[in-house]
Amino acid sequence: MPRFAYVDGQYVPHAKACVHIEDRGFQFADAIYEVIAIRNGALMDERGHLDRLVRSLNELKIPLPMSLTALPIVMRELIRRNRVRNAALYMQITRGEAARDFRFDPDLAPTLVMTVRRADFSHTKQLNQGLKILSVPDLRWARPDIKTVMLLPSSLAKMHALEQGADDAWLVDANGYVTEGSSNNAWIVTADGELVTRPADGRILKGVTRSALQHIATLFQLRIVERPFTIAEAQAACEAFSTSASAFVAPVVSIDGKMIGDGKPGRVALGMRERYLRYSEGAHGAPIGWTST
Repeated sequence: MPRFAYVDGQYVPHAKACVHIEDRGFQFADAIYEVIAIRNGALMDERGHLDRLVRSLNELKIPLPMSLTALPIVMRELIRRNRVRNAALYMQITRGEAARDFRFDPDLAPTLVMTVRRADFSHTKQLNQGLKILSVPDLRWARPDIKTVMLLPSSLAKMHALEQGADDAWLVDANGYVTEGSSNNAWIVTADGELVTRPADGRILKGVTRSALQHIATLFQLRIVERPFTIAEAQAACEAFSTSASAFVAPVVSIDGKMIGDGKPGRVALGMRERYLRYSEGAHGAPIGWTST
């Protein structure tokens, strides 16, 4: 079955999708993105992702390429054309095409690209075995709160973790505190049952899944504490986990080789995952309507 992409107003075969070589997304990483999971035909946390998309664009002063009424229509049409029920929708908006110059015209027409890729959200390995985490210095630019495409430090951190036999990396700032994972938010569970995560203080991306868990916690009268924590505190915690749009809630079983709790995916992490799935599919995003997988 052919794949389709969306590029600036046109649905095109994925293999032929392209943008100009002088697009500022390519030349300067002058672009933002969002990834939205499609599970059982539903866009998960759609509103949260679109809200964050608008925030990122506003922070970089890039205009929306189309209205927030039209954008979900295009998203659904792309999903329909690709005939998927379990997939990831990737959306990227760049400042647009211009001759290479550090200065830019504030009236440039932005470039909008969307793709859809089939995905397996069963996450069997991470649920049965949990993730092994390696800590690395946080070398990203000073605005990780904007979801830009400047992901090289995060990519290098993840690759270093994989080369060392871990599954992912947690980034650590100059003061010794965990900021977040390479592509996720980091959490620990204390002996008192508190769910601890770093505040959205400009040093982390305010994850959509993270925000959903905060809301879910209030519904179930769980206590969330927003504060920094160290690797040592995380290693001594009862549980640890990460949250993201594609992995949802992923249990962490070791950090830098030290076992967390009993070394198995924890009850709190697994329970929050199930609550998140019910919440995101029940309260957000209408089903797309295709029955193929």
